[in-house]
Amino acid sequence: MMANSPADILVELEDAVATCPLDRCARILEGILQLLTGSRDRPQELLASVVDGVLLRLTERVEASALIQLGAALAELKVAPPKTLQRLALHDDPGVACPVLFKSQALSTSDLETIAISSGEPQQLAIAVRAHIEPQLTETLIKRGGRSVHLALISNAGARFSDAAYVALVETCASDDELTKALALRPGTPDPVLRKLLPASPAPNARAEPKASTVSCPRAAAPIVPKLPSAAAYASARPEIVALNRIGKLNDSAVNRFAIRGETANLFTALSVLSGTPIEIVEHVMTDGDCEGLVMACRASRLNWQTTLAILSNRSGTRLSFAERERAQHIFETLLLSTSQWTVRWGEIAASVKESSRRDRGAKTGGSR
Repeated sequence: MMANSPADILVELEDAVATCPLDRCARILEGILQLLTGSRDRPQELLASVVDGVLLRLTERVEASALIQLGAALAELKVAPPKTLQRLALHDDPGVACPVLFKSQALSTSDLETIAISSGEPQQLAIAVRAHIEPQLTETLIKRGGRSVHLALISNAGARFSDAAYVALVETCASDDELTKALALRPGTPDPVLRKLLPASPAPNARAEPKASTVSCPRAAAPIVPKLPSAAAYASARPEIVALNRIGKLNDSAVNRFAIRGETANLFTALSVLSGTPIEIVEHVMTDGDCEGLVMACRASRLNWQTTLAILSNRSGTRLSFAERERAQHIFETLLLSTSQWTVRWGEIAASVKESSRRDRGAKTGGSR
């Protein structure tokens, strides 16, 4: 008797699956899943390839609930039957497609791009919350996806943004305050992107004002005039500050030391890195006669009150009065962290920086006439 080739056997098996009763198909599917998920000692690529054709036939014969179970199981595999995986990922039912799109490592970036272009919002959202997203896929999702997809990408620390992705988001942010705020507060948003967004960002309505207090303290009118660091000093300080932040040592102790020693370049850079704000805003709050902006910057940097007090006390060479200290502490203790981060990066402080720059340019223009 002449033996059939493996290819012929597979064809016969596929044909048998195509005509077997539905309950029998469900049992076969369950058996293949057990084979795939319990085959760590067998060659994964070979096994996935062998069962791929049979699984494709089975997906045409079983109910949606079985497909959901199949997709969830295949999504856990590093190597999965490729054609079956793609069919599930492209399925019209989000319940079938989304678990695969969210978790499967066997889908390529090219596969995901194709699906992001052709599928609906639930599938795009599933891709947008994957653990790692390459820049080209991020661009595709931004171009094809809606607002909820954009917000999901901005909130996803594993999504990598290209320059083109930032450009597309900035255009969208011009008409969306919530999207603007989310991009502003995203760690790693480049300073040039922040500067482009600032003109389009209104001051927040929900800014937390200090509550009425028994402390009566007139706000300082005159600006503080410390010597601002040079560009060279910032360039020298930044690598060390970034390195300290990366290993978790850019903390209250380090910042307190910068303030007490008068290491202004280190101090300003530390506040910029910790709060995620451009250095121009840090310079503005450090030189503003009113302490409120600086307290917000310290709060946004997650510094404690003692470090904030050290910065306030050492920025001008003069001691704070009791009333000034009471007011500063009251502001610090009543402000929410999220409000501080938003206000420092996007709100009235940023608006004040723009206004100061505008006045400076006007003064220079007037003086040159």
